Amino acid sequence: MSTVLYIKANPKPQGTSKTLRISDKFIEVYREHNPDDLIITLDLYKEGIGFLTEEGVMMHWVEPGEGRNHPVLKYAYQFVEADKYVFAEPIWNLGIPAILKAYIDYISVANITFKYTAEGPVGLCNGKKAVNITSRGGNFSEGELVAWEMGDRYLRAILNFLGITDITTIAADNMDVAGQDHEAIIASIMTKAQEIAKSF
Repeated sequence: MSTVLYIKANPKPQGTSKTLRISDKFIEVYREHNPDDLIITLDLYKEGIGFLTEEGVMMHWVEPGEGRNHPVLKYAYQFVEADKYVFAEPIWNLGIPAILKAYIDYISVANITFKYTAEGPVGLCNGKKAVNITSRGGNFSEGELVAWEMGDRYLRAILNFLGITDITTIAADNMDVAGQDHEAIIASIMTKAQEIAKSF
């Protein structure tokens, strides 16, 4: 049995977010094909994830096992104990929402999700895999906007840092481009998401 951590970073109500429509369908299909797996949904807005305080920063160097019940460190333990990750977020101003960056600051903790060695930092989340489901206003998959895309690129970099290298991106582009059939785009991406969910 695997534990899947479903991390949602979108403040819109149920059914109104393009990103979450796709990611919820992904989770639905995944659950159908993996009925014994545990799926933990972590809605960052409902959790009230905030920016790190001085205390939170000071706790970011801990001994193994320390601070398991701490209001910030508990997220790092939850993260490292999961087997698979599903991220769902829009791209805002070329990057991820601030609340998702705040969450990443919560989980990037030395001696929990990574460690320092004589050769440099080493991730402690090896052998795990992730899917990043995102929606983007323009076409960030090809052309000149590729160089501007810093949402999925950043998420991949930090996951690599934590030891996660098996990462799949499911992106709905052109969501704010006039003249595009947005529902057709979503339907196409949703079909792709369902296929990936079957073997994730």
